[in-house]
Amino acid sequence: MKQKDIWFAALLLGIFAPFFFFSEALSFYESFNHDHGLIAAFIKFAILATMGECMGLRIREGVYNKTGFGLLPRAVVWGFLGISIKIAFVIFDSGTTRFVEFMGMKNAQEVMNGAVSFQKILLTFSISFFMNIFYAPVMMTVHKITDTHIVMHGGKLSALLKPIRWANILQAMNWDVHWNFVLKKTIPFFWIPAQAINFLLPAESRILVAALLGFVLGTILAFASLKK
Repeated sequence: MKQKDIWFAALLLGIFAPFFFFSEALSFYESFNHDHGLIAAFIKFAILATMGECMGLRIREGVYNKTGFGLLPRAVVWGFLGISIKIAFVIFDSGTTRFVEFMGMKNAQEVMNGAVSFQKILLTFSISFFMNIFYAPVMMTVHKITDTHIVMHGGKLSALLKPIRWANILQAMNWDVHWNFVLKKTIPFFWIPAQAINFLLPAESRILVAALLGFVLGTILAFASLKK
C-alpha cells in the first residue's frame, strides 16, 4: 500500500470515526439529518460518492485525482444527485406501499413499520425493484452525461455554468459499456438486492446507507467510464 492509499484510507476513516467515539457528533448528525434531510443528502453524496469516483480512478489509472478530472464539479453534481436519491427513496417507499395496498395487500404499511418478516422482505424487494427500474437508469445516464461534460471542459468548476450538449454526448456515449455493464449487470445483481436490504432498516438510517452505497456506486460508474 502506497502513502497516498494510506492518506485516502485515513480520510475515509476520519469521516466516520467521530460518530463512533463522540456521542455529541452522532446526536448532531441525527438531528441535522432529521431536520435538513435534503441538505444532509447533498453533503453525504458529495463526499462519499465523489470519493468512490476517486477510488475508481485509482483502480484504473493509479491516481486519486488528475488534471481535468474535475473533483469539485463532480462533487457538486453528486450532491444534487444525492438530493434526487433522497426524493426517490420517499416517493418509491410510499408509492410502492400504496400500490401493493391497491393490489389487495391491506396491511402493507403496518408490515413496513413492523419487524422483519417474509412479507416485509417482499415489500422492500418490490420498492427496490421499482426504484431501480424506473429511476436508477435515468440517474446513472445523467451522471455519465455530466461526467463527460465536466471532462470536456477540462474539469473546471466553471463547467457547471456552461450548457450541456445533451444530444451530442448521448450520441457519443459508449452504450455497449453503459447498457451491458452499468445498467444490465449492476442494477439486477447489485443495486436491487442491496437497496432491498437497505429498506429493511429504519427510515432514518436508509439515506446514510445509501450514501455508503454511493461510494460503491461512484467506484462502479467511474470504473465503467474508464473501460475501453
